[in-house]
Amino acid sequence: MGVMKRFEQRLEGLVNGTFAKVFKSEVQPVEIAGALQRECDNNATIWNRERTVVPNDFIVELSAPDYERLSPYSGQLGDELSGLVRDYAKQQRYTFMGPIKVHLEKADDLDTGLYRVRSRTLASSSSQQGQQAPQSHLGQSGHPGQGRPAAPQPTGGYGYPPSAVPPMPAAPPPGGGRHGAPAHDRRPPAAPGPMPNAQVRRWIEINGTRHQISRPTLVLGRSTDADVRIDDPGVSRRHCEIRTGTPSTIQDLGSTNGIVVDGQHTTRATLRDGSRIVVGSTTIVYRQAEG
Repeated sequence: MGVMKRFEQRLEGLVNGTFAKVFKSEVQPVEIAGALQRECDNNATIWNRERTVVPNDFIVELSAPDYERLSPYSGQLGDELSGLVRDYAKQQRYTFMGPIKVHLEKADDLDTGLYRVRSRTLASSSSQQGQQAPQSHLGQSGHPGQGRPAAPQPTGGYGYPPSAVPPMPAAPPPGGGRHGAPAHDRRPPAAPGPMPNAQVRRWIEINGTRHQISRPTLVLGRSTDADVRIDDPGVSRRHCEIRTGTPSTIQDLGSTNGIVVDGQHTTRATLRDGSRIVVGSTTIVYRQAEG
């Protein structure tokens, strides 16, 4: 079972009575959970071959109306969101410098349905130190009709740097390249995949209709400005994005219902020829071929 699905099931156990009304706000807890996962991915720092460090202190800024709805339950939500980050990090083999914390804050400059995630890496022995403002990512609710989390704003760093950095190797390993390859060797591995000069055609099939992928990214959603429009009430306006490469990947864009890839509920996955993607009640088949 995927990390996001387990989070949703735990969340269902908290929803009853008055608490259920909280989830009618424009910003949904599941959307915040997806944003936290993306924050880890975007700010992952590789220190050595055995350790990739991600932020452990998160601040979720909400508009005044959304904050008023969610703040009475910030303790429960914070615990569940922290647990989700911990589970996701274990799945991705990320590590932390200190305990995981998720806080909710009110931001008067945000409109209803908008949220902003800030993160920083704090060592357990100095969690109160740091003078640099955390990195911020502005997002928008993926609730139908409300849009999606926006792309991260370019910044010069990752907010608060850790106060204690694990020692780095004194010199690159022999050969200087990844997996022992020479530093000047830029060739891809000989593992399955197209050869460097091979022309790869990519497309998706939806209800028997083929849509060619001829650009680096392809956005799918209900919105008329999506690259491929999907008329499905369970699909958000900008639901997910296919990114071409070796390999190609799919990324959830903060949608309400998420994505399922080859039977796994996820926020990001590698795509292979024949991969089946489910958004709402629509099934998408990803295809690629050489030539």
